[in-house]
Amino acid sequence: MATHGCRAHSLARFARLPVVVAVASAARCNFGIDRNPAVHTGIEPSPDLIHYDPMRLRSTILAASLLFPALATTLFAQQQPARVPLAFVSNEGSRDISVINTATNRVIARIPVGVRPRGIQASPDGRRVYVALSDEHPNATSRGDAIAVIDVATRRVIARYDAGSDPEQFAVTPDGTRLFASNEDAGTASATDLRTGRVLATHVVGIEPEGVAISPDGRWVYVTAETSNTVSVIDARANRVVINILADLRPRATAFSPDGTRAYVTNEVSGSLMVIDTRTHQPLRSITIERGEGKPVGVVVSPDGRRIYVANGAASAVTVLDARTLRQVARIPVGRRPWGIAITRDGRFLYTACGLSNEVDVINTGTNAVVARIPVGTRPWGVAIAR
Repeated sequence: MATHGCRAHSLARFARLPVVVAVASAARCNFGIDRNPAVHTGIEPSPDLIHYDPMRLRSTILAASLLFPALATTLFAQQQPARVPLAFVSNEGSRDISVINTATNRVIARIPVGVRPRGIQASPDGRRVYVALSDEHPNATSRGDAIAVIDVATRRVIARYDAGSDPEQFAVTPDGTRLFASNEDAGTASATDLRTGRVLATHVVGIEPEGVAISPDGRWVYVTAETSNTVSVIDARANRVVINILADLRPRATAFSPDGTRAYVTNEVSGSLMVIDTRTHQPLRSITIERGEGKPVGVVVSPDGRRIYVANGAASAVTVLDARTLRQVARIPVGRRPWGIAITRDGRFLYTACGLSNEVDVINTGTNAVVARIPVGTRPWGVAIAR
């Protein structure tokens, strides 16, 4: 009778007690865990209260689940360790993907893909990584041309999707349902349905298209073209090209500001960064980087929108710009030929693929200094962070 009374007393208090206290109350009543006055008063329990055997804890939560399923679900989720973001690096020369644990900055896996991997992006939910694959035969579609799908949990290629011939760069819509890829040899951009793996549409864009970026709201797709020096704008809702913007010489990559009002385009030959107003799709201004000799390629914007990071392949450096004034605030020397660049979700670290030194350099954005140099495969091309 005393035991039943104790359970009834706990039931009455479960709804208003903190999570740890509620379970501790159930454990005391049912499993004899050390009594603590904090359980009765609602005061935060002492640290000693939660240092019991894990098996007894699971048994306690299981008992609580019979009474409060939602509470048990929360507790089991709290027990799981936080998922460490992984950086996936496409190695064009060695034809594989290096997987880096961002907590230790060490390579923990290598995934062979068989042909040249270049563009690489993570899905919005971080569960998959997509890689653009192409063979050594331009101007013809083959089995080597595809988007490979990597399962982040198992680090295995689980599917290959059609994305037209010679896909180089691509971007995934914020809802994770479509992928837009540039077809470098064909002068087109293909839209692929990620639920079926089928090509939905093929858009004629500029000559030798490369960089692809999608606005945060999923409305606009910007595709740079190296030879025609243009940026084609695709309306993802209407599924058509609405305008072609004249850029500087050899536009390579695009990054949007977090609010979607600005697009930043790197121009490799002119050594510049062009700023576009996405409401009008008109250029606002261009600024010269590294005296025009840096050959900028990769670009990324910090999550808070305050900084723009540009990877300068010829200068072996990353330029840091103030997004409001477009003035340089730092220049960070890195390995040889940095191209691909990615930033962690919290904005604390940059990962840049240095293709001629076969490494990924990690930059602390608080100090603007390289904190790690990670050997990877041959000719690393791009970086994606799955969070």
